[in-house]
Amino acid sequence: MEVLIAGASGLIGTELTRQLEEAGHTALRLVRREPRGAAEFRWDPGIMRVDIGVIGRVDAVVNLSGASLNRLPWTPGYRRTILESRVHATRTLTDAMRRVSSAPAVLVNASAVGYYGNRPGEELTENSAMGAGFLAKVVKIWEREASLALASTRVVSLRTGIAIARSGALAPLLPVTKLGLAGPLGSGRQHWPWISLHDEAAAIVHLLTSTLAGPVNLVGPTPATANDVMKALADALHRPFLLPVPGPLITLALQDAGRDLLLADQRVSSAHLQADGFQFTHRTVRDAITWMLAES
Repeated sequence: MEVLIAGASGLIGTELTRQLEEAGHTALRLVRREPRGAAEFRWDPGIMRVDIGVIGRVDAVVNLSGASLNRLPWTPGYRRTILESRVHATRTLTDAMRRVSSAPAVLVNASAVGYYGNRPGEELTENSAMGAGFLAKVVKIWEREASLALASTRVVSLRTGIAIARSGALAPLLPVTKLGLAGPLGSGRQHWPWISLHDEAAAIVHLLTSTLAGPVNLVGPTPATANDVMKALADALHRPFLLPVPGPLITLALQDAGRDLLLADQRVSSAHLQADGFQFTHRTVRDAITWMLAES
């Protein structure tokens, strides 16, 4: 397949490119600067501009573009950036796909488990209702934009959890843990949906040739709490896990970001993806963290 990637230089895009090429596919990249070579094509989603020629020739488009959620604090201005970066990127691609004579067969569009909000005591599937909170509203609008592709294009929305990787969501926690300052965040009993970076990219490759459409949860097969994740990291680094950070302090310091990213309880199920035949390489968060630390 020829696969066009928006956000190819990011954490997930880099690993996805590697896995696509390893599997014999051709990975093409959308870039915002001058292209460097035949595999790069210019786009500017801020003004809805993209190379129509490449859109009309590829088999699939993977859109991973969007402002980082890990940049804190979420000021009112940055909240607009989080939403608009996702909407503009997705709209640019779906608009272009509607204008070419032969649209790509599949659009795999990033999304997030933030759709579910804080849902203690529930098992969350793709059929679960939308939750409350800033990220839930962002995801609803984001997925709606992706659905505006032509009916002939299969659209998959990747409801992704925390990607276990050195430069991902765990990056700020690594130095804290190495200093021996890790401990429960809030109660620590809230479920954190996680997935290894390797399995995230592998699942996207799988979904390119699957028949699944609509939202798909990209989370590891074994649920883990915040304490499970942080304790596994501390154990792998041979550091203590003792110093708690109270939930009200996290909310006071980070507001929406604290509530949505650290304190939300989301036991998200990947049963839909597994029933489609996808097999995880890293089945527990300890497996994923061991792999992450061995990769460097």
